[in-house]
Amino acid sequence: MEAANNAKHVVSISLGSSKRDAGAILELGGRKISIERRGTDGDFDKARQLLERWDGKADAIGLGGTDLYVYAGKKRYTFRESAHLIANVKKTPVLDGSGLKNSLERKLIKSLAASGKVPIKGSKVLMVCGVDRFGMAEALLEAGAEVTFGDLIFGLNVNKPLYSLKALAWWAALLAPLVTKLPVSWFYPMGKDQEVRVVRHPEYFLENDIIAGDFHYIKKFMPDKLPGKTIITNTVTAADRVMLQEAGIKMLITTTPCIQGRSFGTNVMEAMLVALHGGKGPLTADEYLKLLEHYHIESSVEYFGTKE
Repeated sequence: MEAANNAKHVVSISLGSSKRDAGAILELGGRKISIERRGTDGDFDKARQLLERWDGKADAIGLGGTDLYVYAGKKRYTFRESAHLIANVKKTPVLDGSGLKNSLERKLIKSLAASGKVPIKGSKVLMVCGVDRFGMAEALLEAGAEVTFGDLIFGLNVNKPLYSLKALAWWAALLAPLVTKLPVSWFYPMGKDQEVRVVRHPEYFLENDIIAGDFHYIKKFMPDKLPGKTIITNTVTAADRVMLQEAGIKMLITTTPCIQGRSFGTNVMEAMLVALHGGKGPLTADEYLKLLEHYHIESSVEYFGTKE
């Protein structure tokens, strides 16, 4: 499908499960934009082929199920596998969501704290992975939350919680040069593995009030019951909502809006904003914030109540 006239077309190619595929047609500011997500079940060759097929056809492409970059302090490291995926994509900008995470998620936490919808100050928060969401991590700490970072616990299966950004940055700087050269599937669920639950260290989920961060980590490692908890995450489908409600979740906050029963990943939203802006690559944090305000794109808050 070629982009035509005033309409925009965004495609997200994901290494995640194809069971989570979805599409939607939106109208924002009088402009139509079609978005679709295509999972490749962890098949890198298929993902690379799809990325190259849509190069020059879509207005922007999202890369899901992996990150292009990880940040350790002010230094940026590139995931070797992810870089190979987009090496031949020359015409269409590819966005992995990292730019939008830093602006949108920081804005969300500040808004929640200011509004009182979620008592951030003094709350105990488990951030399942902080290294790919430094904006959210900083905002939570600035708002007075007591944060436990589970990067080593859930990413590397090492039972060592971290309790400060300084510690997180130290470990990231130590491990990032090695981890970014390894297969992504070694430390991040992708493809069919996203549908397999393995409870890991449930005590960290149970002893915290708020669970925040990547939903695939949350879904894979959470215990069956999380009564009264608040979850701040993204990429949640209608089936995921049922699962969370049955687990007893009190409140679900998705950083991107609920569109036709699901929240799309930040890579989709970032690609959508770049397409609407006519950009040729990632925008600045200020540009993303201005576009979010211009198109009235808001995070989603759902109250489930608590099931006994």
